[in-house]
Amino acid sequence: MPNLTVLLSPADRKQPGGNPFAPDMFDYRTSGTFNYYDDFNPERRELIDTLQEVIEEEDEDTLSDLFGLEGYELEEAIRVNSEIYDAPLMSALDRYSPGVMYAAMDFANLPTGAQRRLLENGVILSGLFGLLRPDDLIPNYQLGMDVSIPDLGPVAEYWRPVVSPVLNDSLEDRWVWDLLPEVHREAWTDEHTYEARVEVTFEREEDGERVEITGEDLEVQRGQFVNFIVQETAEEMEDLREWAEEESEELAFDEDASSYDEETKTWSIVMVQQ
Repeated sequence: MPNLTVLLSPADRKQPGGNPFAPDMFDYRTSGTFNYYDDFNPERRELIDTLQEVIEEEDEDTLSDLFGLEGYELEEAIRVNSEIYDAPLMSALDRYSPGVMYAAMDFANLPTGAQRRLLENGVILSGLFGLLRPDDLIPNYQLGMDVSIPDLGPVAEYWRPVVSPVLNDSLEDRWVWDLLPEVHREAWTDEHTYEARVEVTFEREEDGERVEITGEDLEVQRGQFVNFIVQETAEEMEDLREWAEEESEELAFDEDASSYDEETKTWSIVMVQQ
């Protein structure tokens, strides 16, 4: 049984549609098989209800500022958030499949064992749902962790006291690959219960200088790195060293630029695009 966890963010781009006959993740009668963190359902309901009230009461300019969207994208965000309770469902992994990081994971072409490791050991920090497993069934929605909802406050702060004890407990004595953006880490009070945690920075050479990779290029690197983790069942630094030296054609491990903090049990590593 793998002793690793991969912490992931959702994708902004969502796959529409879903299975209208899938079990309702908000229904108390639903088996936890389809909703791994079903204890969060009361907080999810409160968040969704408040969000839908705001959509009904506020004008377009306010909602544009809230979601950071305009035009068709704003209209679509309003529509899908208004229909959450009645929307068809699909797995989080499929829902987020249009996202750059999820596409780069190349889940469909992973060996069966690697697919299972991602489904069983991936944890997604979601603005709307708190925590998700990749195979949890979810509706289409639009809500970032960095949004602040009137009468509720910042989404990350809303989730922090709910998510933190559950996540800390689930990470106890595990090897954690943390691929979260900083805004998602703000939803988690880290008590360092794990064996070790690895934060990854991706860099490349430009005009003779080392620069940090950002934007969609960063999402590509994160997705490909997840592919490595679940294929190699990476549970220690030696797994990373061997892969980078012997198998990776895309990334090199810069051990000199990497560091380890004994107090927090955290590796801060640098991977360089080749």
